[in-house]
Formats: sequence, structure tokens, C-alpha cells
Amino acid sequence: MSNRSGYLPGTTPEAYLPGGAGAGAPGRSGKGYPPAPEPLPVPVMDNHTHFDFAGGPDAGLAAALAAALDAAEGAGVKGAIQVGTDLASSRFTAAAVDVDPRLLGAVAIHPNDAPLLAAEGALEPALEEIELLAAHPRIRAIGETGLDYFRTGEEGLERQQYSFRQHIDIAKRLGLALQIHDRDAHADVLRVLAEEGAPETVVFHCFSGDAELARTCSENGWYMSFSGTLTFRNSANLHEALAVADRDLLLVETDAPYLTPHPHRGRPNASYMVPYTVRFMAERLDADLAELGARLAANTERAYGSWDVR
Repeated sequence: MSNRSGYLPGTTPEAYLPGGAGAGAPGRSGKGYPPAPEPLPVPVMDNHTHFDFAGGPDAGLAAALAAALDAAEGAGVKGAIQVGTDLASSRFTAAAVDVDPRLLGAVAIHPNDAPLLAAEGALEPALEEIELLAAHPRIRAIGETGLDYFRTGEEGLERQQYSFRQHIDIAKRLGLALQIHDRDAHADVLRVLAEEGAPETVVFHCFSGDAELARTCSENGWYMSFSGTLTFRNSANLHEALAVADRDLLLVETDAPYLTPHPHRGRPNASYMVPYTVRFMAERLDADLAELGARLAANTERAYGSWDVR
């Protein structure tokens, strides 16, 4: 989600570690970051997170990223996809992936921002810069892009769809995965993908559909990345989707600093919280936790490539 980072420039890295005070951290409870969960037996990756809290490629960036990623690694999360949602966070992403080898990146203009930029005549230059940033060898996806009908009114939908089409084109020409943000727009997302022709690799970030959409994704070979919302008690549609999804297309993410999984919903999220969602997935699927972790890690590397290639 665009323009909503809960991380603050200049905040000490310790504030974002398990149990940290989280100065300025989001969360309805007003509490800081939760304690670390029990580590996973087989490491996985956080497929979508927003680490853009260190203010830019300055002397503090490496320390801040290392602190957050060390905490994640201690919980069995060995890498992450850092995701841009506008030019500022996409530039941050291109810098961050050079700082810590546990990061890969994705860059894009968020669907909520596209109509605003278009109205200012700034969307085309922004898309041009996104394509330039995406040429970095550790940028592996165009995203998050897509459609969001929750916050954008009727007058902005055409511009949103235009931006989505342009992002699809960039992903196809550069041979990158497409990370889709789909909120209250399932039918139009599928329509635009059909009209434009989907890239080889498509990921529905923070999967929010039902069993029908999960079947459609499975039939098309599109990845479904589940976040902490899967663990919420009112997410029956996601539970049904998980049950029918092709397990070779399952991914897991945080979308941190938001969407913190149960039992810490309302407190700020971070990559080290992934184990809560993975354990919930294993329980719902009646799957062995280690086997599921190995499958999730393999799915991630199949979608985005190896973290070891620089």
C-alpha cells in the first residue's frame, strides 16, 4: 500500500527488533513489536515486505537492514523481497538490494498513486524511471502494481487500469515477475491480464480472493502469496482458497509493517513474524511443517530466482 510506511527515518534499528519499542511504529494497540516466535525448522523467505525505514543509502542503511534481517534469520526467514510502491521507495529498493545479499527487490507505482500521477502529467516519467530501476540484476519483479477499488473512486479507475497495463508490459519486456495488488477488483484484474497477456510469472501478493480465484490462479500457474490475514478469524474465504490452491504455487509474506498475524494482530509486523503464518498454513493443510517450509522456499526461488546470484 502506497505512502503508508510505518518506519521512520532516523529511528534506531533496535526499535524494530522483536520486543522493541518501535518508536513511531504502526498498530492500533499502541504496543511495539511482538516477541520473536519459535524458529521454523526449514527456512523460508518473506515474499513481500517494506523495509524502507532507514531513509536512503546512507551510512545507517546497512546497520538497519542487518538488524531487521538478522532478526528474521533467527526466526527461520532467510531472505526477503523488498517492495517499492512509488519512486521514492523504488529508489530505496534499488539501493537496499546492493547493501544486503538477503534482499531481492520489486519496483512499481502503486495503483492508488497512478491516478494522482496521471492527473499531474507525471505518470509516464515515473513509469520510465521504474523501468530503469528494474534493470538492476537483483530487482526480480515489477510490483506492487494492479488494481485497488477500495480507495480509488470511479473517476480514477481508467487511469489505474492504464498503469497496470503498462506495468504488465514492462514485466514482459524485461522478463520479470509481476507482483499484483488486487483489492476489491478480482474480475478486472483477470480481465486485464487476459487482454494484455500475463507475464510468465505472476504473483498475487497478499492473496485476498476466494476458492474460485485460487482455482483460476492454479489453472494458470500463478502464485498465491498469503499474508498474516490468513490467520484472522474472519478470513473464511482465505481458508477455503488455501485448501484448493496448488501447493506448488503457494508463497508466504508479511506485507510488513502491516497485516500482523494472530495472535499479535494490531501490533506492527516484521519479517521475523512469518513463522506464525507458515504454522497456520501447515495446520490448515494438515501438512508437515518442515516439508511445507521446504516447498515454500522452493516455490519462492522458482518465482524470483536465486538470492545467491549477484
